[in-house]
Amino acid sequence: MPIEVSDVRSNPQDQIAHAARVIGRSEDCRKVFSAIYQGKKRIKTVTEIVKLTSLPRIRVLQEAGKLCNNHIVKKTKIENELAYEKDPFYTQNKKTILRLAGDRKALERFPTKISPRIGEITVTISLPKKMVDAKQITIDDIDSFAKVKDVTSNQNPLPINEKEFKDGLQKILGEQGTFQDWGGELDDLFSTRLILGGERKNVAFGLKGKGTTGILTPKKMGKRGDQVQRLFRAPADVFIIQYWGQIDESIIEQMKQLAIAKSGLEGRKIYYGVIDGQDTMRILTVYPECFS
Repeated sequence: MPIEVSDVRSNPQDQIAHAARVIGRSEDCRKVFSAIYQGKKRIKTVTEIVKLTSLPRIRVLQEAGKLCNNHIVKKTKIENELAYEKDPFYTQNKKTILRLAGDRKALERFPTKISPRIGEITVTISLPKKMVDAKQITIDDIDSFAKVKDVTSNQNPLPINEKEFKDGLQKILGEQGTFQDWGGELDDLFSTRLILGGERKNVAFGLKGKGTTGILTPKKMGKRGDQVQRLFRAPADVFIIQYWGQIDESIIEQMKQLAIAKSGLEGRKIYYGVIDGQDTMRILTVYPECFS
C-alpha cells in the first residue's frame, strides 16, 4: 500500500525547517535534492541523478538515502532500477528549503509551530490549549518555603557567595546531592525533594550570582543568553530563576512560553516562577541557620 512521503501538512513550517536541517550545508546533499526536484519529471533514476549532479554513484545513493530516510523523497523503481520520487509539497517549497539550508541564522529565525528563540526575543508557541498545563507560581505557593509567609520584605539583600546560597537551598530542601558548576550545565541546582501542593516534585533552579548587576534580562542569562532555554531541558516539574535584584518581565514571559512548550510536548503539568531580590531576602530572614 503506497504511503505518503510527508504527513498531510498540519505543520508545513516545521516540515520546511526539517528538510533544510537534513540537507544542511552539504553540497552533495544539496545537489541530489536539487536534481530530484528539478523540472517536471516526478521520478528520476539513480543514473539520471548521477548525470545531473556529476557525483559518483555511491554518493548519490548515500545522499538520496538520507533524504529518503527523512521522508523528503520516496524510494521506488523504474524498470528494476532504483529511483526517487519527489513530493509535491517539497517541490513547491524547494527554493525556501535550499535558502534556509545554506543560511544557519535564517533557519534559526524561521518561524515554526514550536520555536524557542535565544536572547531578548520572546519564545513563540502555538499549541492547542487542551494539550497545555503550565502554571506560574511564587515562593508563597511552595510548601518547602512555607516559613516565608510569616515575613515580608521591601529591600533586596546583599548578594552572598553563590555556592553558599546554593548550599542553603539544599539544606532547606533536605537535598544531600553534590552539584558541581561547569560551563554546560542545564541548571545550578536540581532536586527531587521540593514539596509543592503537598507533593514531591523535581525542581531545577537557575541561580544568578553577585557577578550580575542591574535588572535581570534574557541577555544576561549566560554568555549566549540561553540559560533559560537550557534550564527547561532539565527533567523537572518546577523551574525557578533566582536573582538578587529585580527580574524583568521578559524573563517571566520567556519561562512561560518554554513551560507551555514543555507541557505540550511531554503531556504533563509544568510549574515555573522567579525568586527576585525581595523574596530572596525573605528566605535569608526566615532560614538564617541554613546560610550561616
